[in-house]
Amino acid sequence: MSWGTWGKNLSTSEMQRQLAQCIDIGIHSFDHADIYGDYSTEAAFGKAFQNSGISRSELQLISKCGIQYTGEARSNRVKHYEYTSEYIVWSVEQSLQHLHTEYLDLLLLHRPSPLMRPEEIAEAVEILRKDGKILDFGVSNFNPAQTALLEKYTAVSTNQIEVSLTNYEAIWDGSLTHMQSSAIRPMAWSPLGSYFKETSAQQKRLQKEVLFLAEKYSITESQVLLAWLYKHPAGILPVVGTTTISRLREALEAAEIVLSTEDWFALLVASQGHKVP
Repeated sequence: MSWGTWGKNLSTSEMQRQLAQCIDIGIHSFDHADIYGDYSTEAAFGKAFQNSGISRSELQLISKCGIQYTGEARSNRVKHYEYTSEYIVWSVEQSLQHLHTEYLDLLLLHRPSPLMRPEEIAEAVEILRKDGKILDFGVSNFNPAQTALLEKYTAVSTNQIEVSLTNYEAIWDGSLTHMQSSAIRPMAWSPLGSYFKETSAQQKRLQKEVLFLAEKYSITESQVLLAWLYKHPAGILPVVGTTTISRLREALEAAEIVLSTEDWFALLVASQGHKVP
């Protein structure tokens, strides 16, 4: 999302360079959604990819569908969710065309809809799998009950949720527990949370502990935050939004950092502002 008009608004050549640099340092997965940039970012990325000469086999392309956005690209009267079988298939085909690829490695439903019919979603997933247009299927921002409903009709491999040290509810509300029990891989959007974005009582408590641990482990503040996520046994994969290559390297290195159990809980306690029960 941060590559396009909702972020850095990189030119085609800049995207091409960013893509090549990511591959060079070992980042191969790119997280998209049809709505990013008011339905423009996939096409911008796709043009850069097409010009790059990089093999499709070197990329893992993820995209999401379902949100009908009220921007300039579509004449929607109100933002809403659309999960008919026909729409899901059509939306994926649009993403494939924009990304200049024949398949998505992973398709996610962007947000749950109170009107979604799981059997209809499963029908679309089956069509897309059969036609080789998606290799895997998951959801985004779904709670355990919503995910379990879908699981009755089709396999769900991934759930992309908001989880971080400053937004830790998923570790207590059953979301990550359900994913562990169902072998669903969590992806974390906004993995650094609000730590660098606001000054609050929570941030001040956290910063004291984060700085202490950054010195203890000889790592950066961002790496402390990411290492906290990586330690969770659900196998959380952070979706890192930065376009700065040095920070992307830091994120990769954070996967190798193993916080002690006591340090992990010290961070949680600092964020919560109280001891665990």
